[in-house]
Amino acid sequence: MDPQAQAYELAHPRSASMPQSPFAEPESYRFDPSSGIPGTRHGFNTESTSGNVGGQGTQLDGLGHFAFLPERWNGEGEFPSEALRYFGGFTQNEVKPTPDAPLEKLGLENLPPIVTSAVLLDAATYLNEGEPLAAGDLITRDDIQGMLEAQGLAWRGLLPGDVLYIHTGWGKYWDSGDERYYTQGPGLAFDTVEWLKEQAIVLVALDNPFTDPAPEGMLAGEAMPEGVPDGLPFAIHHSNLTQSGIYQIQNARLDELAADRVWTSCTMILPAQTKGAAQAPVRPVAIGTSFND
Repeated sequence: MDPQAQAYELAHPRSASMPQSPFAEPESYRFDPSSGIPGTRHGFNTESTSGNVGGQGTQLDGLGHFAFLPERWNGEGEFPSEALRYFGGFTQNEVKPTPDAPLEKLGLENLPPIVTSAVLLDAATYLNEGEPLAAGDLITRDDIQGMLEAQGLAWRGLLPGDVLYIHTGWGKYWDSGDERYYTQGPGLAFDTVEWLKEQAIVLVALDNPFTDPAPEGMLAGEAMPEGVPDGLPFAIHHSNLTQSGIYQIQNARLDELAADRVWTSCTMILPAQTKGAAQAPVRPVAIGTSFND
């Protein structure tokens, strides 16, 4: 490919071949009749959306999406939501004072546009000869550092304010409509979390629905990722969103970006800033130059 600046949409377009996320209420649309404004020549159209739109497709997790309890809940009785704690030490009463309240703290209206530098690491090529990583596979801190070196980025590394995109190849199962896509997948190892916090990146995005590794059977409680703390199967979510303040994108479309070897780029991520929202659909764009052999 001619090494000129290229723009890439990382968000995956919707089509009938893509599986509906099982974690979110299906969205529905109402398309209103065309209408106009009295006394003018104007006509306009509107539509309304309902359902868990923020949990579908390419999505961003805000800091209010995850919280944690001081100890494991045994599943008996009412969930002790009043004991939850959030990023910054906020309490449940400060963040979500009533069950039906929007987020009073940590809502996405507080997130400014993310326009910054980005690094893409191709884990599928580095770890599996270009094929998708397997369910439960871990991308470790050593792997990240190895990819930086293999892709000629050791001189740069990760810089404060970077976005980190990681191509696992798992997105191919989304393209094909394979139902495994939303039930399992590879992800970041727990040994990455403190190091990524030290790098002061602003966001990490993978081409899978979890960011965390999800071995087969994990969602049914029959398996756990390797090396995670007790009671925290989604330890990457926990660490990024409640401890480090690192935003996450799931279901990023990274195949084309990796195939064209666009290792560094300017990225623009503009989520919907619904007041009090914990998640949002997002359409990231990366503008960079292909690295030739």
